[in-house]
Amino acid sequence: MQTWIALFRGINVGGNNMLPMAELRKDLEALKLKNVRTYIQSGNVVFDSTAKAASALTKKIVRMIEEKHGFRPHVLILNRDDLLTAVEANPFPKAVPHPKTLHFFFLAAPPVEPNTKALDDAKASTENYKLTDRVFYLHAPNGIGRSKLAANAEKHLGVVSTGRNYRTVEKLLSMVTQS
Repeated sequence: MQTWIALFRGINVGGNNMLPMAELRKDLEALKLKNVRTYIQSGNVVFDSTAKAASALTKKIVRMIEEKHGFRPHVLILNRDDLLTAVEANPFPKAVPHPKTLHFFFLAAPPVEPNTKALDDAKASTENYKLTDRVFYLHAPNGIGRSKLAANAEKHLGVVSTGRNYRTVEKLLSMVTQS
């Protein structure tokens, strides 16, 4: 059994793609996933599975949600080591005490030709970022809500991503290390 983390993008936001977490847990258990746990309503799920590949899990989960709920979510699946590596590689450790200012954008694939000039142009003077093959880290001390960089990062990176603030990442890490 391996522990996996599923990060759903765009569910239960703005009244769109509504999927209560209790229902999502039942749906995932019906797929024979074990020890399914969710964190907050925005689609953070930790579970155990005998599956060997994230891609197979992603396809199975997306297909089930589309068939049962009528929409096709983006789902990014990480394993425990992926999450641990992302946290350990955090380039902004001084931001950790202010977890709402630090965001991890998990990438569906390594960016092939990210537009770093556009990223730099969108960045506010108070913001800093670092791009790796798997994570776009953003420290936005004045908040992410008005950040042009946060709003346009995916477009400039050229890959699908889903962002989580450090508090959420920390909670997910706690959940996977307890299993």
